[in-house]
Amino acid sequence: MLLERDGLPRMAGRIFGWLLVCDPPEQSMEELAAAVQGSKASMSTMTRLLVQADLVEKVHHPGARRDVFRIRVGQWQRLWESRMQLVQETAVLAARGLELLSGRPPSSRGRLEELHYQYRFMEQHLPALLERFDRERSPPRAARPAARRGRAGSRRSSRSRPAARSRRPEGNPCRSFR
Repeated sequence: MLLERDGLPRMAGRIFGWLLVCDPPEQSMEELAAAVQGSKASMSTMTRLLVQADLVEKVHHPGARRDVFRIRVGQWQRLWESRMQLVQETAVLAARGLELLSGRPPSSRGRLEELHYQYRFMEQHLPALLERFDRERSPPRAARPAARRGRAGSRRSSRSRPAARSRRPEGNPCRSFR
C-alpha cells in the first residue's frame, strides 16, 4: 500500500515486498505469481512497471530458460541519489518561479516561497545526512564475512532451484496481502 501511495498498483507493491524478503533473492515470473497469488499476465505487467520505475532489475543468466527479477544491489543509494536530484531540480524551478513573480505582492508568492525554502533546506542538509549514514552503517560488503553476503553471488539458473521454494509456507508474510 506504500507504493500505491506513490502511484504504483498494489500488485506491484506486493511483488516488490516479496522481492525484499524472498529466498533466493532472484525470482522467476512463476515464482512471483505463486508467492503473491497473482496471474502470470499481472506479473508480466507489474514487473515491467517495477523495472521501468528502477525498483527492480530483470536478469538473464546464460543457459537459463527464464529471466529472473531481483532488487538491484545498491538500490537504496541510487534511490536517494535520484531523490536528491529531484530536490535540486525542484529548488531551481521554485527559484525561477520566484524570479518571475518578483513584482507580485507577498501574499501571492508565499506558497512558492515556502516550497523554495523547504527544498533549499533539504538540498543543503540531505547530502550530509546521507554521508553520515554511509559512515555509520555496517562495514562495506567486501569487509563482511562471506556467510553474511547472502546468495546474491550465486548464479544458479531457475531450473536448478527446487520447486518447493516457490511454494508459500503457512507463516509466509505475503499471506496478509490478500
